[in-house]
Amino acid sequence: MPATHPFFNGISKEFIPDLAIHASVVTFEAGDLLFKEGDEADKLYLIINGNVAIRSAVSNNDAITIQTVENGEILGWSWITAPYKYKFSARALSQTEAIVLNGEGVRAECRMDPQLGYEVMTFMVRAVSARLEQTRVQLLNHYAKNN
Repeated sequence: MPATHPFFNGISKEFIPDLAIHASVVTFEAGDLLFKEGDEADKLYLIINGNVAIRSAVSNNDAITIQTVENGEILGWSWITAPYKYKFSARALSQTEAIVLNGEGVRAECRMDPQLGYEVMTFMVRAVSARLEQTRVQLLNHYAKNN
């Protein structure tokens, strides 16, 4: 498991083996669906390289791209809090390599070691905050173009 992903920068080295047992490296081809809105959220994706579109349904057969994640970013926060359902869909835009962490396994490790839980939650809060800031900028740009 490549521990060079930014996710691991905030995780003490002693915890890497505890996380590694719940991880695998997976390659997705362009067009592959990683997960679908409403599915059980049981994985965290650490993007090593590639591009993945975060999409939201706007009608029965249509979806819009909300954001694109790429090298060094994470995808799939819904594994960390109940009800553990993905709020969006994710589709690879190019061949994408990712570390996939089993959410249930990581949650169990975090419950067993509160320090690991704190470090994981701290990273996740930073990632969610950054994604919200990106969304805010995107909305402001959209608003500026349409007014």
